Amino acid sequence: MEELGSSPPPQQPASAAATSTTNNRKEESVVSRMKKGCISFGASLQEGFGFFKASLFGLTKKMTARNDKEATEADLQTAKMQVEATDAAEDIKKRLHDKSN
Repeated sequence: MEELGSSPPPQQPASAAATSTTNNRKEESVVSRMKKGCISFGASLQEGFGFFKASLFGLTKKMTARNDKEATEADLQTAKMQVEATDAAEDIKKRLHDKSN
């Protein structure tokens, strides 16, 4: 009778080892995509917060404006802050995309 413990373990065929490597790459790819998605979502949230902040700032400035010139300046400042928020979010997303390539 043969002993079960003395026989060497069966070796994996080369194709199974290659499949294992491919699965690891796919898992890394999924994790990487999830990470990028979360960072992109965070950038979008930050952009939304920037828009909200700019709108609140502009509304406050408009309400406290003493004349039309100050109200117009508040509108311009609001628009500038919104553009800056959008640019910052786009920059984060662009760097994230460039980093992956």
